[in-house]
Amino acid sequence: MGQVIAVVSGKGGTGKTSLTALIGAALASLGRRTLLLDCDVGLRDLDIALGLTDRVLMDFSDVVAGRATLDEAVVQHPKLRELYLLTAPVTTEAALASPDGMRRLLDTARAGYEFCLIDAGAGLGESFRLATQNADRVIVVSTTEPSCLRDAQRTVMELHDFPTGKLHLVVNRLRRKLLKSLRANIDDAMDAAGLPLLGVVPEDEDLSALLGKGKVDGFGYYSGARRACRNIARRLCGEKVPLMKI
Repeated sequence: MGQVIAVVSGKGGTGKTSLTALIGAALASLGRRTLLLDCDVGLRDLDIALGLTDRVLMDFSDVVAGRATLDEAVVQHPKLRELYLLTAPVTTEAALASPDGMRRLLDTARAGYEFCLIDAGAGLGESFRLATQNADRVIVVSTTEPSCLRDAQRTVMELHDFPTGKLHLVVNRLRRKLLKSLRANIDDAMDAAGLPLLGVVPEDEDLSALLGKGKVDGFGYYSGARRACRNIARRLCGEKVPLMKI
């Protein structure tokens, strides 16, 4: 059976969707059959990062409502053959799935994929609950900004039912100059969020521009951010990989 991992953030602007796309691409490149499920109803953009906008015909509400099977609704990436997308509805009226409907969908995903990463909408609303209530693990994405870390801490409080070892922190968009100006370090971020660290991803504006053009595969572009996401993917697969120096 595969595992379902919700990727969440307490506020917008953490780069959560880009991170989900990059980790998913890294898992697929490692030969792991991976489904990315966009749960950001009405504001979906995971399809843009993956370059699959023109291929999307159905969304998760079609599966939950029984209008299509999961295999019929997903879209396979044309270059990363182990990477698949199931997008969110574009309107809230179409959407929000019942807990039982989402549970059945995720049970099917566990049977067919090694990993299912759920890109939740920012904040602690319905999308957050939909993404986390049937997840096996949760990745909380934060930057080192104090307001973002405080929101991450609040997010952790909402996830108190998850056992030790099933909640992880990823510090994203790390800028060394900002850390110095705040006199902060990664240990401070971990203490503020109250979570074990799964990975640290440096800021990379060039990579963000590539994802905006749907080039998540980016085989000709290698950076610290891409390497950090590949390391996170390897850790999710059970490997022991040291944190890269930034």
